[in-house]
Amino acid sequence: MTSLPETASGSDPASGVTPGVEIALEMRALSLWYGNRQVLDGVSFGVPARTITALIGPSGCGKSSLLRCLNRLNDEVAGCRVGGQVLVGGVDAYAKDALVHELRRRVGMVFQRPNPFPLTVYENVAYGLRLLGVRRRRELDERIEFALKSASLWDEVAARLDDSALSLSLGQQQRLVIARAIAVGPEILLMDEPASALDPAATLRFEELLHELAQRYTVLLVTHNMQQAARVSDYTAFLHQGRLIEFGETDALFTNPHQRQTEDYITGRYG
Repeated sequence: MTSLPETASGSDPASGVTPGVEIALEMRALSLWYGNRQVLDGVSFGVPARTITALIGPSGCGKSSLLRCLNRLNDEVAGCRVGGQVLVGGVDAYAKDALVHELRRRVGMVFQRPNPFPLTVYENVAYGLRLLGVRRRRELDERIEFALKSASLWDEVAARLDDSALSLSLGQQQRLVIARAIAVGPEILLMDEPASALDPAATLRFEELLHELAQRYTVLLVTHNMQQAARVSDYTAFLHQGRLIEFGETDALFTNPHQRQTEDYITGRYG
């Protein structure tokens, strides 16, 4: 793991982490183009380990595109170019010798809408494990139970492991997708508006789960819900038109933002 440079000043939007705090994921001058259109422009900040960091900003500001850079999902997009660095545990994810499949194991992704496979609950969670070469039934059983318990789903599906994952409620499906990501042993979980399709009760349960996950994993959460960001996150990064405007501890950023743009956004003057 790395730490942010101690030379960062209070006026630098990347300097919102207390010096010496362990950094699990760091962006350095991260830029992104889709063809001739620039989506991210020199984004730099570090995500502290085993915390929840919220990524906020208006629609189209580059939040989801940034997430897709972090485990190289943008590699699949024709005409995509990435500049700068993404460091996972201090290692450049875009180095020539980087193993993309290993990066995606370490940096899991949960999307806006649940995307379970049309398989049983058990086989959904086992899917990534089998790709990693796990074959012994006992090991599969143990790791699947651990993942489902970590996603607060075990008690609800323990008797339904052979049922189709598509028979679960939306909230259960989203927790199943989280369990699928957890099963392969990630360090970081990227979440792109994972509660946007959930009802209020399922959203509350999901937010409680986030706090449990952050005890073991580093969570980077994209959300349009300002109240949710304030409730659940330890740190917040504010993006606007592909640029990082401000980054820091959530309480400080929401109560005493350094940048006028940040204040205007969180108080609803635009967005």
